Amino acid sequence: MPLHITKIAYGSESPETLQAWLESGARENGGPGYALMTTRYMPKRASEMAGGSLYWIHSHTIVGRSPIIGFEENGSGRYSLLLEPRLIRVRRKAKRAHQGWRYLEAVNAPADLKPGESDGHDDMPPQLLGELSRMGLV
Repeated sequence: MPLHITKIAYGSESPETLQAWLESGARENGGPGYALMTTRYMPKRASEMAGGSLYWIHSHTIVGRSPIIGFEENGSGRYSLLLEPRLIRVRRKAKRAHQGWRYLEAVNAPADLKPGESDGHDDMPPQLLGELSRMGLV
């Protein structure tokens, strides 16, 4: 089972703006079919992430994922995380904010939603969803 990572969708106003950023990132890269995310350090467990995804956190909630294509050094002492330019919606799951990225084991990753499916949490305030999750009610 692949290893995943989580990251805050910093600067994103909503999952829709995150999706737009992913799509525009692919266009800005000349249309190579991926969006770029820059990081200072190559993940030590990068080899385990083949087939994994970056799970996006928005308002203390995991809202979607972008499949990881790979990693490459960008020549300035940093690394580029290559992502598929799409946001796959998942069953929302409360997740505390953190700096940088964190590993996420596949068994703890939220399940994907089918196209047009809703988990019923879309209209719930993130703080309420987080509290209900901590209590084991959602």
